[in-house]
Amino acid sequence: MSSYTETMPVPENEKECKLVVFHLAGAEFGIEIERVREIIRVIEITRMPKAPRFLSGIINLRGKIVSVLDFKRRFGLPACELTMDARIMIVEVGDQIVGLLVDKVLEVQRIAMSKRSAPSKNFLTIDAKFLSGVFESKNSFILLLNLERVFNLEEIKNLADFEWSLLIEERVNAR
Repeated sequence: MSSYTETMPVPENEKECKLVVFHLAGAEFGIEIERVREIIRVIEITRMPKAPRFLSGIINLRGKIVSVLDFKRRFGLPACELTMDARIMIVEVGDQIVGLLVDKVLEVQRIAMSKRSAPSKNFLTIDAKFLSGVFESKNSFILLLNLERVFNLEEIKNLADFEWSLLIEERVNAR
């Protein structure tokens, strides 16, 4: 992630949070940097029949099958448009590794925890339960996602079981 810049100086003695900030449907969202394994360009995504609506498909990431989830579909918005700026963020959710399709990754920001507030239902167009907080940053707001709520652990487990069944089927068919 060395091509992304760090901004927002944090005063000494203040707790801070490092976020990977990205665009999704015209808004800025963030995920804690510790959760992000890597960010890759969009590669061929294999669509899967009968998969959940928010599952774009699967990719082969250096020999490992990874589910790619579309945040926009999860929030009931039109699917991500795959432009040159679109990226797949490889993140940890529980004990699973998943890819998240986003419109554009902006930067890594260091933000003082004092800038964090609780999500308010008054201005959100997505369910506040999907957010851990809202950060005021520069001249905008960053919506901090709660990945365990966005893709609850049961759904992630079901996706992992789905991936294993695909892998087994692929090996059986290869014989």
